[in-house]
Amino acid sequence: MAIKLKITQVKSGVGRSDTQNKTLQGLGLRGPHKTVTLQDTPAIRGMIRKVSHLVTVESAD
Repeated sequence: MAIKLKITQVKSGVGRSDTQNKTLQGLGLRGPHKTVTLQDTPAIRGMIRKVSHLVTVESAD
């Protein structure tokens, strides 16, 4: 069984670099207080690391 992560955007992407905004879009986040549940993969972990100051992460189990 794969581990899932619950990712919540806590800060806006306005005024952030284009790559950070595209990373938020790639994670499926569209604005503050939006939450998505994704598989825990190395690619997703890398995206989270890039925007770690804009999101919170917790286990979705």
